[in-house]
Amino acid sequence: MKTVLASRSISIPDGVTVEIKSRTVSVTGPRGTLTRSFKHIDMDLAKVGNGKQIRVDVWFAKRKELACVRTVISHIDNMFVGVTRGFLYKMRFVYSHFPINVSLAGSNVEIRNFLGEKRVRKVAIPEGVKYVRSADVKDEIQLSGNDIGLVSLTAAQIQGATNVRKKDLRKFLDGIYVSEKGPIPAED
Repeated sequence: MKTVLASRSISIPDGVTVEIKSRTVSVTGPRGTLTRSFKHIDMDLAKVGNGKQIRVDVWFAKRKELACVRTVISHIDNMFVGVTRGFLYKMRFVYSHFPINVSLAGSNVEIRNFLGEKRVRKVAIPEGVKYVRSADVKDEIQLSGNDIGLVSLTAAQIQGATNVRKKDLRKFLDGIYVSEKGPIPAED
């Protein structure tokens, strides 16, 4: 069954400007600019209420297209958070015997001595993601940036680089895992 009109709106926060042109949304805030294209989804995107809100409309949608309305609103909300506060992912090293050695070489993260292996694992850090080794917490790294997609992708690639193969995963729990994630906390 088709729904005639599915509509949802989100208010634009203060200090953020939004441009919408042919389903491409550009959000500018104090931390920078993020652009995302929604051309693959058949919908109406418009600023309403004197430019204070963004409304997403999908006409004559089936169930799959209805789900896209909330998804697009969530993506735009993540862009708002990214250009105002940014996103922070904290990752901890877990090892039982061989200490994992992680260092930054250029724009790559190099993981050495994982399970005592000689192989050096390399993960590229994309433009817009900042890598910091925590000074106060042992065996922790922090990834931060404006684009939640790039920050979470980098965290997933680092975690995926330390997959244990051909061993019992219940016993070999070594790896680098995400311990905390979310917007960068506001400084009091």
